[in-house]
Amino acid sequence: MLKPIKKTIELGDGRTITIETGKLAKQADGAVEVRMGNTMLLATVCSAKDANEGVDFMPLTVEYKEKYASIGRYPGGFLKREGRASDYEILTSRLVDRVLRPLFPDNYHAETFVNIVMFSADANEAPDALAGIAASAALAVSDIPFNGPISEVRVARVDGEWVINPTFAQMERADIELMVGATYDNIMMVEGEMNEVSEAELLEALKVAHAEIKKHCLVQLELMKEAGKEVKREYNHEINDDALRADVREKCYDKAYAIARAGNADKHWRAENFKSVCEEYIANLPEMTAEQLENYNEDQRIAMVKRYYHDVEKEAMRRCVLDEGIRLDGRSTTQIRPIWCEIDYVPGPHGSAVFTRGETQALVTATLGTTLDEKIVDDVLNQSKERFLLHYNFPPFSTGEARPQRGVGRREIGHGNLAHRALKRMFPDGFPYTCRIVSDILESNGSSSMATVCGGTLALLDAGVKMKRPVAGVAMGLISDAGNVKYAVLSDILGDEDHLGDMDFKVTGTTDGITATQMDIKCDGLSYEVLEKALEQARQGRLHILNIIKETIPEAREDYKPHVPRLVTLEIPKEMIGAVIGPQGKIIQGIQEETGATISIEEDEERGIGRVEIASKDKESIESAVAKIKAIVALPEEGETYEGTVRSILDFGAFIEFMPGKDGLLHISEISWNRLDSMEQSGLKEGDKVTVKLIEIDKKTGKYRLSMRALTEKPEGYVEREQRPRGERPQRRDGDRPRGDRPQRRDGERGERPQRRFTHRPDEKKD
Repeated sequence: MLKPIKKTIELGDGRTITIETGKLAKQADGAVEVRMGNTMLLATVCSAKDANEGVDFMPLTVEYKEKYASIGRYPGGFLKREGRASDYEILTSRLVDRVLRPLFPDNYHAETFVNIVMFSADANEAPDALAGIAASAALAVSDIPFNGPISEVRVARVDGEWVINPTFAQMERADIELMVGATYDNIMMVEGEMNEVSEAELLEALKVAHAEIKKHCLVQLELMKEAGKEVKREYNHEINDDALRADVREKCYDKAYAIARAGNADKHWRAENFKSVCEEYIANLPEMTAEQLENYNEDQRIAMVKRYYHDVEKEAMRRCVLDEGIRLDGRSTTQIRPIWCEIDYVPGPHGSAVFTRGETQALVTATLGTTLDEKIVDDVLNQSKERFLLHYNFPPFSTGEARPQRGVGRREIGHGNLAHRALKRMFPDGFPYTCRIVSDILESNGSSSMATVCGGTLALLDAGVKMKRPVAGVAMGLISDAGNVKYAVLSDILGDEDHLGDMDFKVTGTTDGITATQMDIKCDGLSYEVLEKALEQARQGRLHILNIIKETIPEAREDYKPHVPRLVTLEIPKEMIGAVIGPQGKIIQGIQEETGATISIEEDEERGIGRVEIASKDKESIESAVAKIKAIVALPEEGETYEGTVRSILDFGAFIEFMPGKDGLLHISEISWNRLDSMEQSGLKEGDKVTVKLIEIDKKTGKYRLSMRALTEKPEGYVEREQRPRGERPQRRDGDRPRGDRPQRRDGERGERPQRRFTHRPDEKKD
């Protein structure tokens, strides 16, 4: 018999989140279904009983998947089934992973898999806001050790009011939109974008989100208790030797501290020297005792030494910062690494820049394209087009690694998304081009995503994109001791400071405010006082970098580079779109062939217009294409003169295409003031270019009458032939035979119609 347990969370605006366990996927270690309106997620978690040999980290995998059937849609492609994860699914998986990972016990190393599947969706509700609480609730009803629960909520400020888990429509109107993940006591993760808001406004958003998360955590604790999972499984994934640990610290700490205090900016020098301390200790290890051999072997002892030495290295670096204020590369806590940057570095792209901060370097390019270059998004809940793209690449050589590069990883998608969010709100409104930024990291030692933001700004300005304001970014770190008795906020952190520290807090913005942020916390009890200090320090660092950007390129190029395609946009009546395209696209294809321009048309249903985009590197081809399109959508007017082409010649005149898709009759009598007995005398041939005047538009039939002679001066003494009024018959002269006076025909004479006979044979069928 089923014994489901169900809990409900009130969001305060009439919506509810329900968490239920005990019905589905009962063979998993933990499984829950989470619902809000029509959205339903199933989250499951499974963890191995033992760790694999040699594993000294948390092998956690989080997968978020969306089913097209959840919204009643078919997947695209020939296979018609879900394929590789979309960017949205990967980003949602990362949001959950970043909150869960730090909360597993340090010595828990069993393979753990969290799967979240969206089986039902609401077209106006964002499902990613429910993924975090679904994963945490699945862990809560399992026996897997976890220092949770956690929850994630999206907080947005819409029309001046804070909204928890806003709809898609509300997010479009929000000036702040953040995803926040936290336990009952601590904020663990932040990611979002905003419209140049202040540091105080960001802190207020975090407080609103955390207040809501606390409610979610309490409900999960109740669920855990009712499910009988308050006591978690026993495990023992590590072999430890306290005497060996103490010996490693005693013999290695001072040497590691000296390296940390040396202040050498070369990360490879530090890495080699730290490594040599450990290798020296291992080389001088004594023979294992009989007691030791009973508990572990030589390989396990070396693995323990490396683990213990890592802790020594971490402590040495942290104490050096906290006690003496000296960082690994010798900087003060607020100092930004040396920066050099250069624009127009490579000639081929439409805009380019190199941005180097310390040992982190990004080569960033900007490419401007047409509507045809837009990215088409076909996700389960998002069918749209994107005109501003940013791609981030992190090749192995950037850190000196000798390994192949195999496609794009989750990290690259996540870092690229952060840089994209940082820049997109400063992208100019109504910009006619599609724009793609590509950041290739050539060197990496911390904050490569922030280098992408700075390099992206430089590349856009070099391409002539008139941004609202330049954007820069800086990554902040934190070093603290137990209980935050001492702490230090670090500006522009190194890779080692990120790895060995307590916080990675990336903040991007302009001189007027913050545009995007991403924060990951690795410690307990981070106060709002520390966050406030970190934000202020980040603001100072950001302004410093913006000054360097301004010195490099004070403003965007006045004009685009010569090889950038020029764009012209026209608006035409909606009903004229078909006329411009023509049957089977013949008209628009013909214009492109004749002019060399690229033309695209899209319909704006809201405004009832068609938007025509014409692109070419040649100004003359654009002007020619514009003229042809204007001619198509223009309405013919009586009395106007047109350049036309002879399309066909008949006995009584010629048909002239005087506007694209519009033909008129040039009667033989309208070619010249001189009488023409045949069209051969006109000299006109098919394909000839002629100038004609539109002298009449038939109101009933819509036919057009053209004239060539009306454009020349009438000869002196010219007498127009008398024109017979339509329908009037000429007077007959005397002697003319009246129409009815016909001679009587005799029988049998020609002219008499014989009687017709119709014969039908019985064996034949009638037609």
